[in-house]
Amino acid sequence: MRIVGLVLAVAAVARAHSFDPTLLDLRERAAGVYDVVWKGPAPHRAGLAPQLTPVFGAACRRVGPLSTPDAEVEGLVVFRIDCGTHGLRGQTIGVAGLERHPTDVLLRIQWTDGTMTTGVLRKGAEELVVPGTGAGAPLGTVLRRYGALGVEHILGGTDHLAFVLGLLLLVRGWRRLVGTISAFTLAHTLTLGLAVLGVVRVPPAPVEAMIAVSIVLVAVEALRPPGTPATLAHRKPWLVAFLFGLLHGLGFAGALADLGLPPDQVPAALLAFNGGVEVGQLAFVAVMLLPILGLRRLPRAVQAVPAYGIGAVAVAWTLERIAAFWS
Repeated sequence: MRIVGLVLAVAAVARAHSFDPTLLDLRERAAGVYDVVWKGPAPHRAGLAPQLTPVFGAACRRVGPLSTPDAEVEGLVVFRIDCGTHGLRGQTIGVAGLERHPTDVLLRIQWTDGTMTTGVLRKGAEELVVPGTGAGAPLGTVLRRYGALGVEHILGGTDHLAFVLGLLLLVRGWRRLVGTISAFTLAHTLTLGLAVLGVVRVPPAPVEAMIAVSIVLVAVEALRPPGTPATLAHRKPWLVAFLFGLLHGLGFAGALADLGLPPDQVPAALLAFNGGVEVGQLAFVAVMLLPILGLRRLPRAVQAVPAYGIGAVAVAWTLERIAAFWS
C-alpha cells in the first residue's frame, strides 16, 4: 500500500507527454510586423541554468506588448516586433544563453500567406538564418530535426512508455511479443499519418483520456493470476495493441501538430518524426527486456509491483484528463 500511495503522490506532479520544448512562435500580422509568443523553459528544466532571451535581427525592434488573453498565461511572454519592410527573411534569429542551457527551442514562424517556417535551436546551433521567400530547410536538415524530435517525444511521453511497459509485462514469448509491438507500431503509424494529413480529426481531450484508460486496462490484464480464464488481451495481445495503438497515434499527431510541419516537406518531416518515435520505442524495449526477464524469476507478489505502479498512475491521469473536459 505504501508503494501505491507513493505512486499516486508522484502522479500528482508527474505530467504525461513531458516533451515540452521551449517555444518561440512568431506570426506575421503585416509586412515586417510579427506577434511573438515566447514560452520559456519549464521550472524543473530551468534549474540554475542561465536565463534565455530571444534575439532577433538588427533591423527588428520591439514595439510593445500585446493586449491579448495569452499575455496573462503563466510562463508566456507575448509581444510584438517590427523588422522593417524586408521583414525576417534572411535575418538571424537566436536565443541568448542557450549555449549554457540544457533545453531545445522550437522556432515556428507563420507567414501571412499561410506557410510556415520551423526550426530547432539548441546548444551548438543557437542561431538560425530565416530562409528567403520560397526557400525551405534542406531535406537532410528536416530529417535530422524531426527525427530527433520524434525520439525526444517518445522518450518524454510517459504515458506511451507506460503502455509499452504494460505490453512487456503482459506478453510472454518472443514471437508473441514481436507481433504485439509490431501491431502497436503499425497502428500508431497509421493514425499519426492520417491525423497529420487531415484525413482524421478527433478532439485531443478525449484521446488523451482514452490513452490513460488503455494503460489502466493493460495493467489490469498484466495482473491476472495464472490459471484464470484467458481474456482477449491474453489470447490475441496483438489485436489489443493494434486497437489501442490507433489512439496513441492520435496522441503523437497532437504533439506533431504543436510542432508544425514545413509546408514544402510534409511527407519527409512526418516520416522522420515517426521514424524517431520508433527508434525511441525500440530503444526503450531493448533497455527494459532484461529487467522484465529478471522480474519473472521473482515471487508473484514482486512481479505485480510494476503493473500496480503504472496502473495507479494511469488511474490518476484518467481522472485528471476527464476533469480537464470542463476546465
